[in-house]
Amino acid sequence: GKIEEREQKIHTLVWVPQSQVREKLVPVHQKFLWDQLQVEKALTIDGLLLHSGKFSSLGNEVAKKKITEFIGGKIVTTFKLRDWIFSRQRYWGEPIPVVHCEKCGIVPVPEKDLPVKLPNVKNYKPTDTGESPLASISKWVNVKCPKCKGNARRETDTMPNWAGSSWYYLAYVMHSKLFTRSKVNSQWSKALLDYWTPVDWYNGGMEHTTLHLLYSRFWHKFLYDCGLVPTSEPYQKRTSHGLILGEGGVKMSKSVGNVVNPDELIKTFGADTLRLYEMFMGPFDQNIAWSTESMVGPRRFLEKIWKLFEKTQIPNSKKQVPYKSETPNSKLEIVLHKTVKKVGEDIEAMRFNTAVSALMILLNEFEKTTDLSRDHYEAFLKLLAPFAPHITDELWSLLGHKKSIHTESWPVYDMALAEQGSGVLVIQVNGKVRASIDIFGELSETEVTQKALAAEEVKKWVLDKPVKKVIYVKGRLINIVV
Repeated sequence: GKIEEREQKIHTLVWVPQSQVREKLVPVHQKFLWDQLQVEKALTIDGLLLHSGKFSSLGNEVAKKKITEFIGGKIVTTFKLRDWIFSRQRYWGEPIPVVHCEKCGIVPVPEKDLPVKLPNVKNYKPTDTGESPLASISKWVNVKCPKCKGNARRETDTMPNWAGSSWYYLAYVMHSKLFTRSKVNSQWSKALLDYWTPVDWYNGGMEHTTLHLLYSRFWHKFLYDCGLVPTSEPYQKRTSHGLILGEGGVKMSKSVGNVVNPDELIKTFGADTLRLYEMFMGPFDQNIAWSTESMVGPRRFLEKIWKLFEKTQIPNSKKQVPYKSETPNSKLEIVLHKTVKKVGEDIEAMRFNTAVSALMILLNEFEKTTDLSRDHYEAFLKLLAPFAPHITDELWSLLGHKKSIHTESWPVYDMALAEQGSGVLVIQVNGKVRASIDIFGELSETEVTQKALAAEEVKKWVLDKPVKKVIYVKGRLINIVV
């Protein structure tokens, strides 16, 4: 286009390649505008203020604070609850504690008459008027007004599912015999609430994030403002579990017909197998597809544990008879102490699948040894008990113990043994994998080389051939060059 005469007098026209335009621009806002001209999209990132006096060239977030301070205002955070239908026309929700009086209007139920309990009824069908089933129960609905003592009717709509569950963790305390309802600020009541809140760990699914978790926080903060609870937050920590999907990775749904009935699985495989498979099938916080066929593995694992007991224990004996030998096995000791450490840490970190995997590895070591001790077997049962409570408690009883295994203390590991190097060593000959062996303890490169050369699968590849070089990656791989 034509350049105005006034502009020609004060500026010199210079043509530059498009790639050099940005470096010629000096003001920050010119660079910003140029960047926006290079894309054919609406601005969705933080922008810069233009023609705004002292606030020009400021980022919009910074400018908000500066302008607020300039006019003497203050920045506040507001919260908004999602729309929540609090009244439900059904029987099984918590009753809303108000009555409707023709003279007084809506009147709260006196505190001495709380809680309002649902009546025992045979008919749960809705009424012809569309009201809650409660509306047809005249003995429950028709009451006297707390104010004027005239005729009144109870509210027949009930609270939604999330109402009662928003404060149920406090209900445990309030139902304790030590909690004094008549004196909420009594010494015992205060001590219980101080001990109980905040709850140390909240675990739930993702749908709980915007429903139960969010609402319970609002309820708790309201109670805190009223001085009824000692903390402003109800929970210290939250974790989330993944979904168990149907076969093929599709979400389970009755309409799709891919819902798994646990009762049928328990009849076929047993409750412990089901529990164990659920823990073993994958990371706790991820979505995982269900596979009934895969339950065979955990079932065989439990069968091996029972068979190991039968091989080493006098049948049907209640006496504490020792196993074949009480001689400590150094290799087994290392694996056991490592397993105790790992399973304990994995349970605390919700890594149940790797905890079960560690137990399976330990069982394999048990099956290899000929001198398994009673102490080793009992320690193993204690580690397995949280995952398979029924079979472990039964075996514990067969070992002669009078009390349940679930009352026992958790096994204690020796840090010196638990931290010793151990694992699978891959053996290569001239760069090709020829074997793998288990190694235990802190071994030198010379000791590892000797074990590798002694392996039967390796001997035929190095027989009568001088070893030119050994490349050793500690605890993982050894490459023998011949």
